Amino acid sequence: MKVKVLSRSADDQTRQRSNDIHKLQRNLDPALHPFEKAREYTRALNATKVERMFAKPFVGALSGHVDGVYSMCKHPGKLDWLVSGGGDGDLRLWSLSEQKSVWNTQAHRGMITGVSSFLEGNRFLSCSTDRTVKIWDPTVADEESHAKSVHLPVATYTGKYGFSGISHHRSDNMFATSGSEIDIWDHDRAEPVQTLNWGVDTINTVKFNQTETNILASTGSDRTIILYDLRTSQPISKLILAMRTNAIAWNPMEAFNFMAANEDHNVYGFDMRKMDSAKNILKDHVSAVMSVDYSPTGEEIVTGSYDRTIRLFNARQGHSRDIYHTNRMQRVFSVIYTMDNKFVVSGSDDGNVRLWKARASEKMGVRDYRERAHLEYAEKLKEKFANVPEIRRINRHRNVPKSIKTATQRKSIMINSRKTKEENVRKHTKEENRKDRIPERNKAIVGVKK
Repeated sequence: MKVKVLSRSADDQTRQRSNDIHKLQRNLDPALHPFEKAREYTRALNATKVERMFAKPFVGALSGHVDGVYSMCKHPGKLDWLVSGGGDGDLRLWSLSEQKSVWNTQAHRGMITGVSSFLEGNRFLSCSTDRTVKIWDPTVADEESHAKSVHLPVATYTGKYGFSGISHHRSDNMFATSGSEIDIWDHDRAEPVQTLNWGVDTINTVKFNQTETNILASTGSDRTIILYDLRTSQPISKLILAMRTNAIAWNPMEAFNFMAANEDHNVYGFDMRKMDSAKNILKDHVSAVMSVDYSPTGEEIVTGSYDRTIRLFNARQGHSRDIYHTNRMQRVFSVIYTMDNKFVVSGSDDGNVRLWKARASEKMGVRDYRERAHLEYAEKLKEKFANVPEIRRINRHRNVPKSIKTATQRKSIMINSRKTKEENVRKHTKEENRKDRIPERNKAIVGVKK
C-alpha cells in the first residue's frame, strides 16, 4: 500500500528575518475560486471610492507677482527650476521644492510676453512688448546688483517692434521671436540672422520642435498655423482654422505631432505630414483655451483656459480625465508639466503661480514595495471594471463651479440644436443637392496651403 504525503522544504517556509512576511501557499486554480469576480468588483469599487475621497490635487500657491502671470518655462536639465514672467515686467525664478522665489528682477518696462530656457548653463531668455529680448543668468551677481537689488542682463537684443513670444533652439545658440514677423537670432549677433513671414500681420506665438529641431511652428492673428523649415528658410505649409490659435505644444516623443489651443474652446491635434484633418480634438472647456503643454512622456496633456479651470487629458482621448479649479484662481494664461511628470504648474492673471499634482489622489513621498504593489493592483482592477456603470459614475464625478456647469449645459444644448438643424436641412433637401456630412475633425479647418 502506497501512502502519498506532502513534502515541503523547511527553507521555503521559514522566514530569514523576524521582520519578513510569512510566506503563504496559494492555489490559483479558478475552479477553486468561484466568487473571484465578485470580490474583484468589490475591491475595484472600494479603490475608486478611496481615490475620489483622497483627491486633493492642490499643493500650494507661489505668491510674489503683483500683476498677472502670462508666461512660464521650465529648465530642461533642472527639475527644481521654474521661470515666470509677469504683466508688470517682473521676472522671477522659483524653487518648486521650497515653494519660494529665489531670484527676481524688474526685467522689462512692458509686459513679459514670453520666457524660454536652454540647456547651456543656468541662463534663460525673456521678451517683452518693450521691443527687447534679454538673456539672464541668476548665478551671476555683481556689486551693482547687490546694491540696488536689480540684476543686469547678460545680453540685450533690440527689435523694431514689440515681441509676442520666444522659443529657443534645443541645442544651437539661436532663438526665434514672434511679433510682426518671425526673427531668428544668434547669441553672438545684435541683429536677426533670418526673417520669416508668409503674409501675416501679427504672429501670436512661435515654438521650436524639440525633436526635429529645424522645424518651427507659429500662429497668426489671421487664424493661421504656419510651419517653417530653417534648412531651406521656407514655409512648409499653412493651415487656416475657423478661429484663432493661442498656443502650440509639440509632442516630445512623436516628432510630427503637435497640439493647438484654439479660441473655439477646443484643442486640436495635428500631424504635420497631413494637416487636412485633425488627429484628435480635446473638448470640455467652455471658454477660449489659452495654453497647452505635453507631459514629458507625451501621454498626457494639460490645458489652461479663460474659464478659470485647468484640465488634464489623455493624449489619445477626447474628454478630460480631471479638472482643477479654486475659488481665487482667475483666468489661466499659462500651464506646464514639470520634468518629472508628477506636477502641473499654472499661472493666472490673479498674480499667483500654483502647483498641482498631476494625479489628484497620488500620495507624495516614498512608498515601499508592498504599497506600490497594492496601488498597481488597484489600478488594474479599476481598468478592468471601468465600464461598469457604478464605477464609471463615481470615477467621472467632479464638483465644478456653478458657472462652469451652467455654461457646459448651455453649450451642450447649442451643439445638439446645431446638429438637429443640420440633419433637418439634409432630410428636406433633394438628394442631388444634398451635401455630404462634414466629419467633426474637419469642421474647424478652412483650408491648407503648401
